[in-house]
Amino acid sequence: MGLVTRKRIGVLMGGLSAEREVSLKSGEAILKALRDRGYDAVPVDVDRNAAERIKAEKVGVAFIALHGKYGEDGAIQGMLEVMGIPYTGSGVIASALGMDKIFSKKIFEFHKLPVGPYYVLGKKDYNRRLGSRFIPSPLVGEGQGEGRDFGFPVVVKPVSEGSSVGVSIVSDEKGLNDAFDIAFKYGDEIIIEKYIKGREVQVGILGERALGAIEIVSKKAFYDYEAKYTANMAEHIFPAQLPEELYKKILELGLAAHKALGCEGYSRVDMLIDSENRPFLLEVNTLPGMTNISLLPEIARGVGIDFPTLVENILKEAVGESGVKS
Repeated sequence: MGLVTRKRIGVLMGGLSAEREVSLKSGEAILKALRDRGYDAVPVDVDRNAAERIKAEKVGVAFIALHGKYGEDGAIQGMLEVMGIPYTGSGVIASALGMDKIFSKKIFEFHKLPVGPYYVLGKKDYNRRLGSRFIPSPLVGEGQGEGRDFGFPVVVKPVSEGSSVGVSIVSDEKGLNDAFDIAFKYGDEIIIEKYIKGREVQVGILGERALGAIEIVSKKAFYDYEAKYTANMAEHIFPAQLPEELYKKILELGLAAHKALGCEGYSRVDMLIDSENRPFLLEVNTLPGMTNISLLPEIARGVGIDFPTLVENILKEAVGESGVKS
């Protein structure tokens, strides 16, 4: 089989977000896989001079290995559109929607896809109440999403960060303000979600296909940044040990979420399954991790797709007949 493209491939990695170190690991793994397959691939450490670096390296196709702000949120995608350079993954709009937990939840709700109860809190509203003990509306009856009142425990998270950055689980009102302060470091809006105790399952998407679902059993209270990127901090079970009909439903839900946001190429869809076997969508990762312990590569291996082949298939989606994303 010939190469997917003869153009020079720039593996965009690093970046400016809190997930820089993970991005570097993803980028190094992708770069090695491409070079091992014979591609002309070069690393591009992305900073605010990214356009100049890409031009200097004469990049013809961008393989985006960035995570977090300016990488997954449509910013780098928009720049590449202007430069006329094809790139891997989703386009500008889908990337922005996937990164914003508020808008993605609203789209899931519009498509009647299941999301748990949640509440949005802005920094201005929060700051106006700092003089007294602050208890958000969902704990007194004005929440959003499926259901209104949801009480404690809750999950507090930034709107536009990945890899569980800035996320806290709060069991009572005493811990709320500390959790808010942590989450507000990453933006002016945060989300408070009902804590759904259940099984964490993630679905890998490649092209128009749901590859499979993997279950995560963390050795910590929840699957946080450390558990995600430290070996032996979580058990990965593939395929997820679910009843056949539920497993099929999970795959269908993952693909539906991917399509609802308009994603392209590949993604990883995170969800929870409660004690009654009801699934709830958490988010769609439009540029999931590609390290040696990342979940999408593990799912792909589970269905017979090795890492270099996965990388090449993602590249193929980027340099198809359509060229630059629209």
